[in-house]
Amino acid sequence: MSKKKLAGKVINKSEKTVKVLISRRVRHPKYLKIYKVNKTYLVHDEENRAKIGNSVEIVESSPFSKKKSWELSKPPHQKFGGGGKIKEK
Repeated sequence: MSKKKLAGKVINKSEKTVKVLISRRVRHPKYLKIYKVNKTYLVHDEENRAKIGNSVEIVESSPFSKKKSWELSKPPHQKFGGGGKIKEK
């Protein structure tokens, strides 16, 4: 069985752990209204690369602690770009 992958946004950070918010849209079975469902996951970040506001991709892993069984799969990237160096003239 393959590992689950999710994408979300970092909303809180501490030492080697980040809290990631996953938002998804769901249709109500009876009333057919579309509404948003939010869930947060504690994610292991060994190198402390993620910053608050970054978009990240997480993958399921073996448990690191009681509530933490996800880890970063790709390096985080900023939502609004700007990750490059400024060239001096």
